[in-house]
Amino acid sequence: MSDELIIGGKSFNSRLIVGTGRYRTMEEMVAAIEASGTEMITVAIRRLDLDDPTSKTLLDYIDWNKYQILPNTAGCATVEEALFVARLGREVGQTDFVKLEVIPDPHYLFPDGAATLEAARRMVKEGFKVMPYIHADPTLAKNLEDAGCVTVMPLGSAIGSGQGIHTHEEIKIIIEQANIPVVVDAGLAVPSDAAQALEMGADAVLVNTAIAQAEDPALMGTAFKQGVMAGRNAYLAGRIAVRRAAIASSPTTDVPQPMPASS
Repeated sequence: MSDELIIGGKSFNSRLIVGTGRYRTMEEMVAAIEASGTEMITVAIRRLDLDDPTSKTLLDYIDWNKYQILPNTAGCATVEEALFVARLGREVGQTDFVKLEVIPDPHYLFPDGAATLEAARRMVKEGFKVMPYIHADPTLAKNLEDAGCVTVMPLGSAIGSGQGIHTHEEIKIIIEQANIPVVVDAGLAVPSDAAQALEMGADAVLVNTAIAQAEDPALMGTAFKQGVMAGRNAYLAGRIAVRRAAIASSPTTDVPQPMPASS
């Protein structure tokens, strides 16, 4: 049975989106991306050296026919900066997809919700397929959906922190209310974090640092691929209810009893 993920009118078989930052070498990046089975990869447009057309960037290492490029506005602190970088990403990546980040705080790297909503509204009017990175704020998520975003991307915990998912209850509410895909982004450290997100009903996860900074990025890419698949299958299968008391897994009636001892 088909279980495709639809984002912005495009179908994906993989529910794992992978970032391209923080790899030690381009070769490790390519190997990890291939091992992950992803079909969408993020690229921080602002961090590419586009001034010298003869120099290679990470875009030269990526098979554009194999992956959906997702330009992102990482490094942007204001609405105007994000709009400028999104337009640049459209030209460089030849795509209307954009991962929207507006992050004025350089220490904790938490997104600015009000600026994100304003930027999203303006980008949608310009024809972008906006995938906004946000706090796990159900009200903001609904407002972004109403603005025309193609996903919402609530954080699990701080970017690159490896703390796992601290926002379970808020993400559950976002999932319950959303009519667009919910992608859990940031803070995931191990494949069990990804599995947990998919088990809750999230449609996908985005992972960068946990793969890029692993001792073996390609092996970790494979592990996250398996974690996402396990979590999705568990969600589709339907977990058992949580009960306070134990329930025996073996029958408790019509059980043979020992013969009474002879006198």
